[in-house]
This record gives sequence, C-alpha cells and structure tokens, in this order.
Amino acid sequence: MWSRSLMFRAVFFTGLLTVLGTGLISYFLVTQVTSGLYQERFDQVEIEATSGLSQGRQELQNIPSGERSEVEAAVREQMQQIAEGGNPQERDELLVPLEDGDNIFITDRGGRFIEDTDEVLSDELLEAVRSGSGQYYQPVSFTNAQGDVVPGVVFGVRVSTLPPGYNYGLFFVYDFSSVQDNVDFVFQAFLVASAVILLMNILIAAWVTRTVVRPVSQAAEVSERIADGQLDQRLAVVGEDEIARLGQSFNRMASTLQDQITQLANLSKMQQRFVSDVSHELRTPLSTVRIAADVLHESKDDFDPVSQRSAEILHHQVERFQALLSDLLEMSRFDAGAAELALSEVDLLELSKEVLATAKPLADRNGTPLYLVVQGQADQPGGFTAEVDRRRIDRILRNLVNNAIEHSESRPVDVVIASSPTAIAIAVRDHGVGMDPAEVAHVFDRFWRADPARARTTGGSGLGLSIATEDTRLHSGSLDAWGQKGQGACFRVVLPRRQAEPYRASPLALPPTYNPEDRQSITEDDLLPGHEVAYDRVHEQALYRKESS
Repeated sequence: MWSRSLMFRAVFFTGLLTVLGTGLISYFLVTQVTSGLYQERFDQVEIEATSGLSQGRQELQNIPSGERSEVEAAVREQMQQIAEGGNPQERDELLVPLEDGDNIFITDRGGRFIEDTDEVLSDELLEAVRSGSGQYYQPVSFTNAQGDVVPGVVFGVRVSTLPPGYNYGLFFVYDFSSVQDNVDFVFQAFLVASAVILLMNILIAAWVTRTVVRPVSQAAEVSERIADGQLDQRLAVVGEDEIARLGQSFNRMASTLQDQITQLANLSKMQQRFVSDVSHELRTPLSTVRIAADVLHESKDDFDPVSQRSAEILHHQVERFQALLSDLLEMSRFDAGAAELALSEVDLLELSKEVLATAKPLADRNGTPLYLVVQGQADQPGGFTAEVDRRRIDRILRNLVNNAIEHSESRPVDVVIASSPTAIAIAVRDHGVGMDPAEVAHVFDRFWRADPARARTTGGSGLGLSIATEDTRLHSGSLDAWGQKGQGACFRVVLPRRQAEPYRASPLALPPTYNPEDRQSITEDDLLPGHEVAYDRVHEQALYRKESS
C-alpha cells in the first residue's frame, strides 16, 4: 500500500503534518490562554489577599492579653470577621502557630474546606513567613470540600506576638478550580477543532490527490496497453486545465509513437522479407557453385600450383558464403517468430562431452587444451538432464567452445557444468586475450567483432552469438558474458530443467570458481558409439573433415 498508492502516502503525510501543526498551535494557544486566565485570576486574588491579610494581621496583633478562653474567643471572632470578607467557595483562612511551646493558646485552626494544613502549607512557605515580615505566596494543590484535587494559591503573612506572646501565620488559600475548568474547556475545544481540521484536511487531501492521481492512473493503464501492442489506445480528455493538457500531450505522443512504430514495423518486415528472399534465392545458385567448387577442389591435384590455390580459396569462400546464408535464414526465422523448439530429455553433461570431443581437432590445431569440470554429483537424482532442443543447445555450446579456442591463445579452455533442482548452467571459460566491459556490452550484437581485422580460421559471419542468444531465449534461459583484458573471457548459459518451471537462480557464478585439479580431459573417444553430430553450419562441417592427401 505504501509503495503502490500515491493517494495513501499523500493522505498519510497530510494527516501527519496536520496533527503536528495543530498540536503545536493548540499547545501554544492553550499555554497562552492558561497563562492569561491564571495571571488574571492571580492578580485579582493577590490584591484581595494583600488587603485582607494586612487588615487581619493588624486586628489579630491588637488582641489584648488575657485568659486563654478570652483569647480564643477573640481570635475566633476575629477569624469569623476575616472569613466574611471573602468568598467562602473560593477562599479559606488558616491560622497556624509558627513556634513550638507548652503554653500556646491557639493551635492550628483549619478553615471551611481545608482540614489538613500540612496539605497546603509547605515547610518552605512556613519558613519564609516565619523569618520575614512581608507577604508570601506559593502555588499548591489540595482537596476541596467535594473531595476533588484542585489547584490553588496560598498567601501568608506573619502575625507577631499573639497572646500569650507567640508568632502565628495567617494564610489565605484560594481555590483555582474555576480557572482549571476554563482551561479544560479551552483544551477540549481545541481538541475538537483539531480533530475536525484533521478530518477536513484528510478529506481534502484525498479528494485533491484522487483528482490528480486518477488521470495519472488512467495514463499508466493506457501506457501499459500501448506497451502490450494496443497502439490505438488513448486518454479521455475533459476540460482545459493542466490535466487536460497532459492528456492531449499524451495522446499526441501516442499517435506519433504509433505512426513511427508502424513505419518501423513495416520497414522491419520489408527488411526481414528482403533478407529471407535474398537468402532463399541465393541458395539455388550457391548450391550449383558449391557443386562446381567441390569438383574443382577434388581435382585440384591435376592443376598447376596457382590453379590449386585458387580452387582451395574458392572452396573455403563458398563454404563461408553458405554458412552466412544459413545464419541469415536462421536469424530471419527468429525475427519472424517462426523458430520452434523440438523438446526432448537431454543429458547436458554427455552433450558437453560430445561438443568438446568434436572440437578436439580444432583445439589440437591451435595447441589449446580442452577440459571439462563437473561440479556436483553426476549420478544424483536428475543428474544433468533437462528438457531442451538438443540441436539448438548443441549449436550454442559448439559456438561458445569454438570461439573460446579461437581467442584462447593456446591457453586452456574449460567447460564448467553445474546443476540445481530447477536449472543447469554451463560456462565456457578461456584464459586468452579477454574483453573489456565495453566489448562485453556489444558481444551479442549482430555482425559485431571485438577486432574485425583478427584472422579467423573458422570464418564466421558475426551472427553466431546472436543466434546463440535467440536459442537461449527460446528455452527461457539466459546467456551472459564476462571478460577482462589479459585474463580471458567466460560465457555462461543457464537453462531451466523444465520449460514450464522457471529457474530461481544460476547454479554457477560468472565467472565460475573451480579447482584446476578437477579438470577432466576429453578425447574423441568420448563420442557415443554410432552418434552422428548434426551440423547446420557448413564452415563448421569442414573443420572436422579429414584433409585429402
């Protein structure tokens, strides 16, 4: 959902940013409102406390000395008068002795809803009142008459020498629950407003994103249909806005592409037909020339040296010409989609041995050792058997091995084979001139050679690797190349065991790693008795023909 839906990501980020933004704004506003409400209430009660505490302290300090009962009555009466000067729902009054003694007339005198003075009078506040002569305050929280814990502020002053001569503290405790209620209301209002804003922003983001994404999604669907070959598909254009202009531009582009693709397809068909027709038309005269060249080549011993050389050149060039025609016909079948597989169960290990054995004469001529490296157990269940077209795989391997011999510079050529439950990989590794990355990128191109001036004993048209690539593609496999200058080159073909079951990974790395001690030498005796190797390239047939004496 995250990676495939632009609308989901847009709505998510809109919601996230809205939450963060409204959260910060709400926090700032609630803080400001809270501070304003608290300060306003605090200023009111401070003025009231200053006046009430000053008057109450003066009245209490003027109480005359007398008997304990008289002093208690006078204090009680005075505290009653002080209480009448304030709101009984929002303020409570406390009179607390600040000193310890055995003859204290007045002990802690609680108020109307403050029963435990220790709950609101901290040691710091008592010490400040005891040691100073001014008015002091401290924010507190306490339990009100309804049993709820509420915020408040305590103001206090010292009452000196209340009979019989002890210091007391007179405190006013103000209930700020009304301020807290206002703050809670404001917070709830901001919370509801934030939720509404969040919902609105999400809906707006979803609508805007859908409005923008829907045409893009339609364009993607139309693009996929065009990519599948439905070149007549177009976008529906509504309105004249940016999206409509995008649709019009897309449709113009699709029309242009359709025209160009149609032209290129027609040109390609003409080229394919031209190559196919020319190749077919040349086969008959070439066959006649081939017969004549063979007759001259067989009779060359009766000619003078110059005529003998001409007969040999004519013979080999006719062979190369016929090989080129065969390759062109094969490529035309690939281009026309007419190439088909003749599938059968084939032991690719045995096939690799046969390819190496048939390539032995060319290798001996170049002084190149040929080796086979088998990774894994050949006798394991399934072994190296796969469902392939034997003729095409044989052609691929022969092409790779012959190319490796040509470029090995008489160094060893190794054919490494390995298998997995779903695939079989065969790598042809030489240690010759090698290729650089730029050459590797073009090695499968038609008619491409790394060095066009390089002498080649096997001739060749430059189509061998292209044909091998097409043969591999028909098998739903892969053909890859690796090379380093001065270190050699490696071509790896990977084939699925069953055409209906794609392979998961290659059993061999590129280039493969193996122990040189595991090399097995291959001779012509490894050919199966009575087995005839099918060749379809004329110049390769000539490689293994015994030279006439």
